[in-house]
Amino acid sequence: MQLPTYEDVKKAAARIQGVAVRTPLLYARAASEALGRPVYVKAECLQRTGSFKFRGAFNRISQLAPGEASGGVIAVSSGNHAQGVAAAAALHGLSAKIVMPMDAPNVKREGTLALGAEIVPFDRATDDRDAIAQALAEKEGRVFVPPYEDFNVVAGQGTVGHEIAEDMDALGLEPAAVLTPAGGGGLLAGVALAIAARCPDAAIYGVEPDGFDDLRRSVVAGERQRNPKTVGSICDAMLTPMPGALPFAILKEQLSDVLLVSDDEAGQAVAHAFRSLKIVAEPGGAAALAAVLAGKVPAGDGAIVAVVSGGNVDAELFARLILKAS
Repeated sequence: MQLPTYEDVKKAAARIQGVAVRTPLLYARAASEALGRPVYVKAECLQRTGSFKFRGAFNRISQLAPGEASGGVIAVSSGNHAQGVAAAAALHGLSAKIVMPMDAPNVKREGTLALGAEIVPFDRATDDRDAIAQALAEKEGRVFVPPYEDFNVVAGQGTVGHEIAEDMDALGLEPAAVLTPAGGGGLLAGVALAIAARCPDAAIYGVEPDGFDDLRRSVVAGERQRNPKTVGSICDAMLTPMPGALPFAILKEQLSDVLLVSDDEAGQAVAHAFRSLKIVAEPGGAAALAAVLAGKVPAGDGAIVAVVSGGNVDAELFARLILKAS
């Protein structure tokens, strides 16, 4: 298995420049005062399509050979990768088809359709999404764009970490800890490549929902472990069956630890992001911030950076979480 390196992340950064948004690194004043140490938030909820997924999708699709995707592209996603692939495909003049769970948030389904993609629904509790996608790819001559099990996707997601390192350096700071939500592991692995290269003393933490700790158990076991279920949390973007093989090959060498957050903690982080940072975060996207706010990062004095990876949340759920935390 060929693994990307930080050099591949830098090449990806050059490819997406001017197409992807260079999202801001926000100083989290309230969180900093509460913890007694600087806290920054990388606001990928402000990325094109509302999440980091556009980075990896564009990096992958931009490198397709002429004629390679004559039938278009296909992906599996609960919504964020779907929108990233749909947007990247449209920019390259390609059609996109997305295998999406029937319980995906309406905002993600509507966003995917608005970008011109076709949705193929499936039941995430009983259906094999990858088998459905593979069959359609073969039948229609589409190129499969994985959400995290891909060299160029991981390199593209790593540009988040590349920008964090550059922006912290511009502030004259080096992070003591960088936290990233962990679903299949693509974003976390890419960020780990960049942070390990640029900020070698920084601890790198993945964050998962309680009850869906496949990465945490995988790190302990030394081999990939499967979640017993893939439904049952408001953090829908993170409910993957197991870590990807390629991301895990990187993460088992780079991770300091994997932290767990409850749905209630994720919801409180959504409310905090809205009230204190003036950004909209979805529950899974706010998981890293939730871990910071819940005091799960080991004590210290150095700066903490939490990636808020997405902001595609249904209005009803968003309002409920805001009101619950009031």
